[in-house]
Amino acid sequence: MTDMTLGQGLNTGLRQALGDDDKVVLLGEDIGTLGGVFRVTDALQREFGPHRVIDTPLAESGILGTAVGMAWRGFRPVVEIQFDGFVQPAWDQIVNQVAKMHARTGGAVRMPITVRIPVAGGIGAAEHHSESPEAYFVHTAGLRVVSVSNPQDACTVLRQAIASDDPVVFFEPKRLYHVKGPVEVEDLAAVRPMGAARVVRPGEDVTVVTWGSHVSTSLDAAEAMADDGASVEVVDLRSLSPWDSDAVVASVRRTGRLVVVHEGPRQGGVGAEICAAVTERCFVELAMPPVRVTGHDVPYPPAKVEGHYVPDLDRVCFGIDQALGRVPLETFAPAPTMTTGEVAA
Repeated sequence: MTDMTLGQGLNTGLRQALGDDDKVVLLGEDIGTLGGVFRVTDALQREFGPHRVIDTPLAESGILGTAVGMAWRGFRPVVEIQFDGFVQPAWDQIVNQVAKMHARTGGAVRMPITVRIPVAGGIGAAEHHSESPEAYFVHTAGLRVVSVSNPQDACTVLRQAIASDDPVVFFEPKRLYHVKGPVEVEDLAAVRPMGAARVVRPGEDVTVVTWGSHVSTSLDAAEAMADDGASVEVVDLRSLSPWDSDAVVASVRRTGRLVVVHEGPRQGGVGAEICAAVTERCFVELAMPPVRVTGHDVPYPPAKVEGHYVPDLDRVCFGIDQALGRVPLETFAPAPTMTTGEVAA
């Protein structure tokens, strides 16, 4: 076991996958000679050659279209989208080809494609470089969607994604690339399934469900609330589609309270689906309505004010206080919204 950054964990996972299966190929902009914008693919082209680690033109639609053809021919393409907001040009391929091909062919053709996407804010970047697009992909039937929060999962879950016969959208929180932790190259047959959630901190009074970069924020909030007499359970969802509803429901049935934390906009977000599903299954056990702590329903703001957009320690603690009944729910200000008319004004 070695201490690595999350970025190094991803690099290790890719190296292992490339070595284990010669049908695994990497495609992306600047991933070869440069090693990627975030250096996640550093040195892999030198080790495995330009026919396995392929520098592509700046054309996300073309990259995914090529990956579809390669998957059809038996390869396992791993595509890097350079920044979250750049995935939109590939939307047609991902939604209309990658997600649907298996069903369209009656199970005859699989699409074992992994689409790696650096996501979310917190690094001082602007729109198109700080997005949280998970709800789009979770809403698309036929895709698996996962998000990692630590170096070990970065290595292991990426290998699981590449080995899966299903297409996987793999979210990598940019602000965590340099966060360190222990990593072991594990036997995939013996590890937690890719779709299983994990309780990262047990608690008795309220369940906080989150993923990606906000696992650490929620753990900090749980520590702060412990000083105030509240026992907070933190669940790292890990997989957003399918999501481990049984693990979340089991936790909420113990605590009677739910807070969901995510960075994407509140309206139509993944948190809304989690809250609805938990309410359907745990209505009798819920002591309070579920609470969401999210980004706001506005385009991602300029870097200098992103601190007002990204959920932080204070906002998560406030949400926990709401779930505990310490703060009346009616005092919660709805997330700000912006219309086209307001922008023009």
